[in-house]
Amino acid sequence: MSKPHILIFPAPAQGHITSMLKLAELLCAAPGFRVTFLVPAYIHRRLSNHSNATSRLRKLPFRLHPIPDNGHQEDIRPGSFDVKDWLDSLRMTAQPSLKELLADEGDPIDCVISDGILSFVLEAAEEAGVPVFYMRTLSACAFWVYFCLPHLIQTQELPFNSNELDLPMVNLRGMEGVLRRSDLPSCCRHGLDSRSMQTIMHQTLQTPRAKGLILNTFDHLEAPTLDLIRTRIPNLYTVGPLHAHLQTRLTAIPNSSSTSLWEEDKTCLKWLDEQPENSVIYVSFGSIVRVTVEERTEFWQGLVNSGKRFLWVVRPDSGGIIPPEIADGGMGRVVGWAPQEAVLAHPAVGGFLTHCGWNSTLESVVAGVPMVCWPHFGDQQVNSRFVDDVWGIGRDMKDCCDRVVVEKMVRDVMEDRGGEFRRRAGDMAKAARESVVEGGTSYSDLDRLIRDIRDLCNAI
Repeated sequence: MSKPHILIFPAPAQGHITSMLKLAELLCAAPGFRVTFLVPAYIHRRLSNHSNATSRLRKLPFRLHPIPDNGHQEDIRPGSFDVKDWLDSLRMTAQPSLKELLADEGDPIDCVISDGILSFVLEAAEEAGVPVFYMRTLSACAFWVYFCLPHLIQTQELPFNSNELDLPMVNLRGMEGVLRRSDLPSCCRHGLDSRSMQTIMHQTLQTPRAKGLILNTFDHLEAPTLDLIRTRIPNLYTVGPLHAHLQTRLTAIPNSSSTSLWEEDKTCLKWLDEQPENSVIYVSFGSIVRVTVEERTEFWQGLVNSGKRFLWVVRPDSGGIIPPEIADGGMGRVVGWAPQEAVLAHPAVGGFLTHCGWNSTLESVVAGVPMVCWPHFGDQQVNSRFVDDVWGIGRDMKDCCDRVVVEKMVRDVMEDRGGEFRRRAGDMAKAARESVVEGGTSYSDLDRLIRDIRDLCNAI
């Protein structure tokens, strides 16, 4: 039996790296597996400086392999420029390193796990005769929407007038009457000629070419959508929530397994220790969103008017200003970046005001914390609709940034309907934890993935 050497290549953005690095750690723990994790040099530097996962991985058969960048500093916020340009730039930079690794006969790559938006990795691996699995770092429901975009174009539901966003989608199989136009991925609002839409649609439609698709989700959360995906991609592995899986399989993993590209301010945990149970709403809009001065003022005023304590993440590069009233303390605490898993698991936290990125959503689900969702782009619009209308574990506040609405949403989640939301969130958290223990659906699917990779490598 050979010892599989797996190359994992994520798109170089925080959300993609977070889940794929956690998968890498789980695979490294499988007997005989070795992992090379390919990232640009600027990501390599940030992970080495800020992530505790990389220090743990040094004890495992793991190699963090940098793609040379000749000292060029890249923007780690891919949403700040065109997605197609971002992927084209990555392809040009990464191609030499990728081909070199795939051609290395001294330490051959047996299998590739590629981010599912990097079709150039699939093409290079196919040329080298190396099997490829895809991993998508978004929700199953958002993946299915992307996969159905050609059908929506064919049935003339796309494009649409952006002034009529409340109309329901009628040709989105499995989601009829659930999603409105406003709940589609943000690229759908920009017409069929949108470079982002064409790029993401093209990348998604390459998925059936891979040996299988890995998703960071669990069956209980997205069962109807997963059944739809299996009709087109039968070999589907649902292995999430990956951060909970790590804590189950590798008992030495701390409650906060950081894969951060920023330095985390852990002093906020001591502040939370001083707050009553379920009294704090945690506010974070992720690694990419820039919040304007006007938007930040509306959020601040809405939070203050709600009367609730809050812990607010304001990235130094996120734009805008920090109102001096909260910089000095009082009911609010501001940090540049937080250890989010530990924050959400803290008993003082009773709600999460979030951009609804998939990692943040899953972390909130596992912690049993209800959400107020303020999505911006990509899969976030889909996720926020499911949080509210399907799963009933929060409120959807998309396309609105008004202090009155912020106050109402926060009060709904933390006070007026707090018991109702916490009860449903608690039930979903229980299901998430059950999925990653022995006998659970995600536990079994991870075992199947490990077995299938091993069998593929031995068959080569």
